[in-house]
Amino acid sequence: MFSSQEERILQRLAGLDPDLMAYIRDFAYDTVYERPGLDLKTKELIACALLASLGSPGELKTHLRGAMQAGATEQELRETLLFCVPYLGFPRVVAAFSQLADLQARQAAKQAQQPE
Repeated sequence: MFSSQEERILQRLAGLDPDLMAYIRDFAYDTVYERPGLDLKTKELIACALLASLGSPGELKTHLRGAMQAGATEQELRETLLFCVPYLGFPRVVAAFSQLADLQARQAAKQAQQPE
């Protein structure tokens, strides 16, 4: 489920609490995310909208990255966040766009550091 981020995510969660990590891994990812009916990209886009609604910037950034890794385009991410405006209001969506911009800046910096 986590692809290349799995080890980092599980280590972070285990550092908070090993039982919490196990609950999240076993229920959220191994049970909920593995259900059929929606593809991973759609699940990640929904997760982004929900995390924007909760005002959870760290988790939002993780799922923005996850959505991109699952094939979501920048336009799909932007449209998902814009769709939240009438339901969440501008402050939450502005904060979500800030997380997207930060993620994109970090990715651009990584690409600039890679030798061609």
